[in-house]
Amino acid sequence: MVLAGPPAASLRAGRRIDYAHPVPGFVDQALVVRVWDWSETSQTVSLFCQERGLLRAVAKGARREKGRFSGGLDLLTRGEVVGIQKSGAEMATLTDWTLQEIFWAGRNDLKRHYTGLYILDTIQRLLSEADPHPKLWNQALKTLRRMEEPDVDVGAALLEFQWILLVETGHRPDVRGGRFADTETMGFDPQAGGLISDPGAGARDNGPWRVRLETVRLMRSLEAPASSEADSPEAGESGDAVDRANRLLATYIGWLLGREPPVLKLLFPSGTSPRVRKT
Repeated sequence: MVLAGPPAASLRAGRRIDYAHPVPGFVDQALVVRVWDWSETSQTVSLFCQERGLLRAVAKGARREKGRFSGGLDLLTRGEVVGIQKSGAEMATLTDWTLQEIFWAGRNDLKRHYTGLYILDTIQRLLSEADPHPKLWNQALKTLRRMEEPDVDVGAALLEFQWILLVETGHRPDVRGGRFADTETMGFDPQAGGLISDPGAGARDNGPWRVRLETVRLMRSLEAPASSEADSPEAGESGDAVDRANRLLATYIGWLLGREPPVLKLLFPSGTSPRVRKT
């Protein structure tokens, strides 16, 4: 749901500006990725901003019903944020938050809820602060919006997001062929970041992991942007292939982080990764 709100200029209208002691301010679009209660009326938040990247901030008075923060900041929402970033300060100070979009599907459907939490969690864990990734921001927003559609393939939407996340953070999986002949079963080595020949049934928990050719071909289709909805991962691909590809990329992300994100076991309850079963 997209909510209409006043522009930042009108939010700031009527406030005194201290021209003698200017403080660097900013206005940005943001997704809320984490929230902590700081006091009865205030919050500390982690935001994924379109232009500023990952941002930690204090929102004083955010939980007051008649404050300037739309009643507080919540996960699975998008809004316009206004704040101040002082030089050398660990956290910014938010002065305004205008709620513009609520992703209701992530609150009303368990699978979409876990998918949304996983998206937010991996963004926070893989990105560094003040490192803008506008393409990843757009993809995260696109994925959350796609999950609002009643008939969307949530697994396909997640797969596309995970691929862009790895590419944008410098961890693009190398799934190209040509170095060795394709076989029905190959391997994925997380240390090398790509395919290897079949490691055999004795593959170790920390890699390499066995992967089916069908899964490899699906990931190769993600290398080139889709020219239409018919070219998206959900078109013409079996649900099992999408699920296996998601598990592989999620396991690779967990390997990069040094541990699996806690929500992963909820997102894939029948086996959290290729370490449990052949991908």
